[in-house]
Amino acid sequence: MAENLSSLKTYRIDLNADLGEGGDTDDAILALVSSANIACGGHTGDTQSMERALKCAKQHGVAIGAHPSFPDRENFGRKAMQLDSELLFSHLLEQVQSLATLADALDLHLTHIKPHGALYNQAAHDPMLADVIIRLVQSLGLNCRLFALAASPLVQRARQAGITVIEEAFADRRYQNDASLVPRHMERAVIESVTIATDQSIDLIKNQRLTTISGQSIALNARTLCVHGDGEHALQLIQHLRQEFARQQIQVASYLSP
Repeated sequence: MAENLSSLKTYRIDLNADLGEGGDTDDAILALVSSANIACGGHTGDTQSMERALKCAKQHGVAIGAHPSFPDRENFGRKAMQLDSELLFSHLLEQVQSLATLADALDLHLTHIKPHGALYNQAAHDPMLADVIIRLVQSLGLNCRLFALAASPLVQRARQAGITVIEEAFADRRYQNDASLVPRHMERAVIESVTIATDQSIDLIKNQRLTTISGQSIALNARTLCVHGDGEHALQLIQHLRQEFARQQIQVASYLSP
C-alpha cells in the first residue's frame, strides 16, 4: 500500500475562502486555507471585522486579498447593478484602500483582489466592468494579482493588460455549460453536500474538468479553489477537503509559494 501511495502523482492547489462576512468560524477556516479574500465594506465588513481577519491571517501565514463589492449591503452584494464606471471605481478603491491601510498598520500587504458576488460574475463577461476591475488591481501596484472566474473573458482581458491572473473555481457552486456559475436564484446553484463538493473539487484539481448542472463535462483549469466562508457547511467542507487532499497527495499552498 505504501508503495502505491508513494507512486501517486502530487498535485497542488491554493485553497481560499471569502471571509470577514460575519461568520463565526472564520478563525478556524483561516487555520486551514492558504489564502483569504476579506470583505472590506461594500457588501459587509467594518474596521473591527477587517482587523480580526487580518490578524488571524497573519498568524497562520495566509495570503491576504481584498474582496470588494458593489456598494450594496442591503443585498449582500449579490444583486446585479449598473453603475457609472468612474463612480464604481471610486467605491471599489475606497474599499480596497480601507483594508490596505489596516494591513499596513499590521505590517502586512495585500497580494490580490477578488471581486465579490454580482460584481465578480458581471465583470467576468462585461468589458466595461472588467476594465474597472483591471484599473483597481493596477492601483495596488505591479505585485497585485487578480482572482477571476476560470475560463472567463476577464482572464484574457486582464492578462493582456499585464496583470497576473489566478484562475479560480468553486468547490461549493454548480456550473453552466459555458463555465459560468449557476445563478444563485436557480435551484441547485449551491452544493450543500460536502461529499459532492469534495468530489467536484478533486475532479477539478486532478483532471482539470467538472460536470455541469446539465451533466456535460467541461474543461476548467484553476489554480485556486474557493469555499464561501458564509456557507452553512463551510468549515465542515474545508475540513473534509483537507482530509481528502492529504489522502490523495494534493498539496495545499498559496499561489505566492515557489
